[in-house]
Amino acid sequence: MARVPLVAGNWKMNKTVGEGVTLVKELMPRVDGMENVEVAVCPPATALQAVGRALAGSEIALGAQDVFWQESGAFTGLLSPRMLLDVGCTYAIIGHSERRGRFGKPDESLSADAARVFGDTDASVNLKVKAALKHDLVPIVCVGEILPEREDGRTDEIVDGQLRAGLAGFTAEEVAGIVIAYEPVWAIGTGRACDAAEANRVCGLIRSVIGRMFADETAAALRVQYGGSVSPDNAHELISQPEIDGGLVGGASLDACKFSQIVTAASVIAKQMRYS
Repeated sequence: MARVPLVAGNWKMNKTVGEGVTLVKELMPRVDGMENVEVAVCPPATALQAVGRALAGSEIALGAQDVFWQESGAFTGLLSPRMLLDVGCTYAIIGHSERRGRFGKPDESLSADAARVFGDTDASVNLKVKAALKHDLVPIVCVGEILPEREDGRTDEIVDGQLRAGLAGFTAEEVAGIVIAYEPVWAIGTGRACDAAEANRVCGLIRSVIGRMFADETAAALRVQYGGSVSPDNAHELISQPEIDGGLVGGASLDACKFSQIVTAASVIAKQMRYS
C-alpha cells in the first residue's frame, strides 16, 4: 500500500487566537478536497481550541506542538494527552529540536542556564510517545543533527541514537502508528534546506533503523517527513524523493498561500507515484 504523505504546519510561537483562526479560514478552501495527501496545522496552545472549532467539518487535522506524559497533576504549564484530545487534536509533535534546546540559529538570549527551559531528552520523548499512543494521538517524532554533528560526520550516529532511545520498548504495531520527522537542525529557520538527495538518504536511514528495530513491514509502512526550511520553491524536489512522505513545515505554514502550494505539490507527487 502506498504511503499517504502528511504535510503538517508547525506554527511555533506565532499567531494570536484571532490570527490563527483567520489563517485556517484562508487555508481551508485552498486545500480541502485535495487527494492523496493529509494536512495538519499545529498552532500554539492558546489557539488550539479556537482553531479546532474553525476547522470543524474540514479535512485539515489539528495538532499540538508538544504533550506531557502524565494524565494530570502538579505540572505547571504542561498539557496532558486528554487535554489535547478535548480540544480536537489528532497529532502531537514530540521531541522537536527546539524543545530539546537545539536551535538552527543561535539566540543570544539563551544562556546555558536560560536554555534549560527547553528540556526534552530521548528519555522524555519516549515517555511522551507512549502517552500519546495510549490516548490515540498520532506522534510526530522529530530527530536530527545540529551543524557541528553534521560537520563531524555524525549525522547517522545521532539519528540512529535518537530513534533507538526514543522508541525503545515499543512494539511494531505501536510504531506503525507513528510519524517520524527528519529535521536537520541547522536547516530549521535558517532558509538553508538540506539537499534533497541527502534528505532522502537520511530518511532512508531512518526507515532502515526502524526495520532493524522492529520489522521490514513496519519500516515500509512508516511515514517519514522532512522538516527544515521547506518552501514552495523546494517542496516538489524534496517530497518527490522516494523516502520522503511529506513535510513538517515551519515558516511557510504561517502563510495560507505558501502552505497550500506545498500541500498541492505533495498531492500531485503522491498521485503520480500511485499511478506510475
